[in-house]
Amino acid sequence: MLLRYFYDEKLAQASYMVGCQKTGEAIVIDPARNIEPYLKEAEKEGLRISATAETHIHADFVSGTREFAQRLGTTAYLSDEGDASWKYGFASEIDARLVKDGESFKVGNVTLEVMHTPGHTPEHISFVLYDRDQTVPMGIFTGDFVFVGDIGRPDLLEEAAGIQGTTAVGAKQMFNSLKRFKALPDFVQVWPGHGAGSACGKALGAIPTSTVGYEKATNWALQMEDEAAFVKELTTDQPEPPNYFAMMKRVNKEGIADTTTLSAPRAADTSELTELVQTMQVVDTRDGKSFAAGHVPGTLNIPYNSKFVTWAGWLLDFDHDIAVITEPDQFQMIQTDLQSVGLDRFVTVIDVANLSDEQLTEQYPDWSAEQAMQAAEAGDVFVLDVRNKTEWDGGHYAQANRILLGKLATRHQEIPTDRPVAVHCASGVRSRMAVSVLQSLGIKDVINIDGGYAAIQTVLHQRTATES
Repeated sequence: MLLRYFYDEKLAQASYMVGCQKTGEAIVIDPARNIEPYLKEAEKEGLRISATAETHIHADFVSGTREFAQRLGTTAYLSDEGDASWKYGFASEIDARLVKDGESFKVGNVTLEVMHTPGHTPEHISFVLYDRDQTVPMGIFTGDFVFVGDIGRPDLLEEAAGIQGTTAVGAKQMFNSLKRFKALPDFVQVWPGHGAGSACGKALGAIPTSTVGYEKATNWALQMEDEAAFVKELTTDQPEPPNYFAMMKRVNKEGIADTTTLSAPRAADTSELTELVQTMQVVDTRDGKSFAAGHVPGTLNIPYNSKFVTWAGWLLDFDHDIAVITEPDQFQMIQTDLQSVGLDRFVTVIDVANLSDEQLTEQYPDWSAEQAMQAAEAGDVFVLDVRNKTEWDGGHYAQANRILLGKLATRHQEIPTDRPVAVHCASGVRSRMAVSVLQSLGIKDVINIDGGYAAIQTVLHQRTATES
């Protein structure tokens, strides 16, 4: 048997390829939309990918199961658990095998047994792996059920998909699912679907794999025996889910176009920028300080770094075309990244090197924390904190008002326009994106607080020391 681990650091998403070297067959568990890495690895190992398996309908990335099936004719093993709302709509279009708790299937001489593990979602299943005809399990692919140090959150259906009343039900289901997990032998390896940085839990570890025994000894969720206390802990302080999660649920349930049918973005001349800003979402991928020094009015600043995909999912919508200002060697990578979260309407690129100073007419200033705080306390600025709720609850500036960065587009009417807006996050990265959002929405008198809340805390500590 061969086991390969694939990890997308931009989405903190893990997938796995299991191969039977004797028969040459392989299966991919929870594949990402970009299937090329799996195909390359299979070719290198002399394997043919004949199947995929899904632990659940994913909310944080576009699954590659349908892409595999449409392009290569692979068999898809999909959950048949949950009610009618949680059935795969695209199953009838491909060679799909719907599986339930206790059933098993083979890929070559490798056996995968289905375990229904609801809680994160009603249809969620895990796959227990057996090599050859052994009766002792080797490991379990847990998807978004059990992570290293944490478990899947039960509130995404309510928070992201708007299905009311599901959080408490999911938490109770998770409590019961964990009883089955704890009954597995301690030596069974745990292969989760996400790592640290994923919004599918609140305290995921950075170690890629674990064992049942280690999780029983260290994972907070497996230590709790009181259901009511467990439900309360699990449903408290979960991170706010990105806007795009609701769309991911839909496309992974109903299906999405194959990437081979999507055209490469058209290269546009900078003379078209005025029209593009009026008709498209235009993203400038330069770093925040460069954007602050001069940018095209109406553009959004989402720096191209490891967090680009997540923030694109937060700040862009799926119903309008997208143009990106970037460097030519990044065109293809950006398209792949956007496609990974279903942002397929990336149709135009502009070479950043062709921008002229005459086009970069809009700017915004940086203020020190002291300068911003003095202005706020005099009533001369409106201080906006764009951090998440957990950060805010951990401490915030008394003069600040909180609106999450990802919610600015829908809540900007709450921001007064009678005075400048001074924006901060934790350190200054998110606040720069927030400034670009506000300026694109017509709120032009905006300031970035350099150093963010960390700098504000320093000023507050200095004041306290002086007073004492």
